[in-house]
Amino acid sequence: MKYTRLTKEQFEELHGEFINFLATQSITADEWEQIKTNKPQVAEEELDIFSDLVWEGVLSKATYLENIAPQQLFLFKVVEKEMQLIVIKVIDTTKDITTVEGYRWLQENYLSDDVEFFTSEKAFSNDKHGDIFAIIKQGAIITKGELFNFFSKILSSE
Repeated sequence: MKYTRLTKEQFEELHGEFINFLATQSITADEWEQIKTNKPQVAEEELDIFSDLVWEGVLSKATYLENIAPQQLFLFKVVEKEMQLIVIKVIDTTKDITTVEGYRWLQENYLSDDVEFFTSEKAFSNDKHGDIFAIIKQGAIITKGELFNFFSKILSSE
């Protein structure tokens, strides 16, 4: 398995897609029940294969990721051969931007001396999707990129 297995809730949400996946392998509902009962290892393998297929689809469409920590906000943009990064660092350690109050403070004070910006780029390895997945495993979420684009415009106008 290349990524991680989907959760029970995710499998339930993707029930129709999983049925289609089994159908592409000519496995009927009755056969699936027999596999689960008589060949649990085969069933586990099918769940892993399906999970990897879902992850591949999600990762291939991911363009923006965000990871927020109490004093830092990591904003990623996936481009063809590299990942661009904007880091917003809050110097004042009494501020916690993972809270509503702290995030509101950041929105009002991002241009103050209590906030620093850093940018970077990193080329992908031979496994672009694996690189993106590693960032997700560290706590990042896939987003539409509003924050990345907002701060990118601010940084490019300086």
